[in-house]
Amino acid sequence: MPKHLHSFRPAFLLLPLAAGLLAGCLEQVPGLGPDPRMVIRENEAKAIGSACRHAMRGIEDCYTLNPKAPKAMVFAGWKEMDEYMREHKLEGTPSVLTQKPEPARAREDDVETEYTRPRS
Repeated sequence: MPKHLHSFRPAFLLLPLAAGLLAGCLEQVPGLGPDPRMVIRENEAKAIGSACRHAMRGIEDCYTLNPKAPKAMVFAGWKEMDEYMREHKLEGTPSVLTQKPEPARAREDDVETEYTRPRS
């Protein structure tokens, strides 16, 4: 090895060590981690899947009701909730939104069937 490169040998050995240390810090530098909007979207999709399973909906119904949610994350949430419910022997709760509410019935004196002139 030439004499002028002999003094730089320790610097070449420290280079991989410095690169390894910096790689751990890059996640903390703003703008270099995962996109926060994608993280939020994926977490919401998992929550949707969990809620669908708890509401005793099939995964296909969950996909149909939430077409914009990423299917893989919806399935992951559905599967996690399914495992949790089986492990703890929990029953699901049927969704209230899918049941049609009964129409409100008006009383006869609330409804005007013909126009009457106000008395002066």
